[in-house]
Amino acid sequence: MTPDDLSRVLAGLLDSLIERRRAEGETVEVAVSAADIVLERPKLREHGDWASSIALRLAKPLGTNPRALAGELAAGLEAVDGIASVEIAGPGFINIRLAAAAAGALAKTILDEGSAYGRGDALAGETINLEFVSANPTGPLHIGHTRWAALGDSIGRVLRAAGAEVANEYYINDAGAQMDKFGQSVLASIQGEPTPEGGYPGEYIADLGRRVLEREPNLLALDPDARLHAAREIAYDLQLQEIKASLARFNVVFDVWTSERRLHAVGADGLSDIDTALQRLRAQGHVYDEDDAVWVKTTDFGDDKDRVFVRGNGVPTYFAADAAYYLDKGDRGFRHKIYLLGADHHGYVHRLKALAGSAGDDPERDIEVLIGQLVSINGAKLSKRAGNIIELDDLQAWLGTDALRYTLARYPADSPLTIDPEVLQKRSNDNPVFYVQYVHARTTQLGKNAAASGVERSAFVPELLEHETESALLGALQDYPRVVARAAELREPHRVARYLEELAGLFHRWYDNCRVVPLGEEPVTDLHRTRLWLNDATGQVIRNGLDLLGVSAPERM
Repeated sequence: MTPDDLSRVLAGLLDSLIERRRAEGETVEVAVSAADIVLERPKLREHGDWASSIALRLAKPLGTNPRALAGELAAGLEAVDGIASVEIAGPGFINIRLAAAAAGALAKTILDEGSAYGRGDALAGETINLEFVSANPTGPLHIGHTRWAALGDSIGRVLRAAGAEVANEYYINDAGAQMDKFGQSVLASIQGEPTPEGGYPGEYIADLGRRVLEREPNLLALDPDARLHAAREIAYDLQLQEIKASLARFNVVFDVWTSERRLHAVGADGLSDIDTALQRLRAQGHVYDEDDAVWVKTTDFGDDKDRVFVRGNGVPTYFAADAAYYLDKGDRGFRHKIYLLGADHHGYVHRLKALAGSAGDDPERDIEVLIGQLVSINGAKLSKRAGNIIELDDLQAWLGTDALRYTLARYPADSPLTIDPEVLQKRSNDNPVFYVQYVHARTTQLGKNAAASGVERSAFVPELLEHETESALLGALQDYPRVVARAAELREPHRVARYLEELAGLFHRWYDNCRVVPLGEEPVTDLHRTRLWLNDATGQVIRNGLDLLGVSAPERM
């Protein structure tokens, strides 16, 4: 029996109580669904498997006191197959203990569902555009991008696990003055000249210059304008491919790569996406002209000041591109847009929400802006190639993809983070990712040892799983689907990581107390066979959870 099963049972009991009161002439303005029933795992196992405070919440609307309502619900629960006992605690908490057979049956359910276990429909029907990283294509990805990549990809994974339709999107900032500075920097390197003022330094620029010449050997024979254009465009393509390769090695995949240049490009109708966006915002009634510039009245939607869309010289602003991009996402069918931005982008929160309102959307429903905080790694060295940053590629080569991804997903996005590389390189329980991965490897090895001893999953008798460590382990396994749904709803994949660490601890305690492989000449029994199901189910859930974090589940360590 799962928490969802219990929630449905409690909702059904409450529906019956409500109907009975109405039949007796009472006016009861209460409607209850399973989604309203919150179940929690008691901190102390002696209090049962699950607890609910629903009686405290609904007693007053139902015209009774919490303990009385809890008593009515307890009587109904005790008659349900699979529930061993129900106790009322304190002012009206309901503590529920499952029968061993009902709890143990979950092991088979997990293995029957396999990689689908934990996936649900909490966000079914939602279409979400998830934009993250979106670094300028003028240099390699750095440590900040590394955090946003790990978090963004993990958020996308838990959203999909909760039933949402999600597109991971990377916005390529490939228009504007920074691209010209980038091209000038590469060309200066090719021509043996100093880096131009405001340009990009670093050995990677010299490396790009060499590769540009390999692709275009006659570059220096071109006229100055053509030479700069070719250097910029070839270097841009090379750098973008490096960014894509770095992300792929980091196990991060984007479904859509959107170029800012596309928003500026003029179509057959003589209009760019930016021009069209201005027309659409003007039609919404939030555009005005003043001081030779075109403005959007974003203060109508909580922004601290109105935003210039087109400057007096006729050049669109960055805000104009943001507006066209936002509308483009909606045109592609994404009702909800999530932006994961760096710590230096706090000012974008009100701006983007005001933009949504100006476009006719609901700023509280249709757009979400998550701000990630800074991350540092003790002892990390600046990139030799880039000179002033710590590169993703260097971090990955030093600490490994699994350690980086797990650690970066283990903390909330808004939490500043300092990583200790010595801990991440330890093969001990002090290293959280090793601690969790080791459990998966142990479940795999235990399965092999069991097979060698003649223990197979040829019998399943769940009522035999009655040891206290088995009850605790099964309780945690029951909770996994709810953890995933909650992580998706709150955009907090760190909940999955912390859950896996708790599950790992419970597995170790079970492993120390309950044998799957018989000792010596002891015969194989159904208890051994049933425990093998529980072992394998735990490995499956660890594997499923690690996958949501983009981390591997090794079979040997």
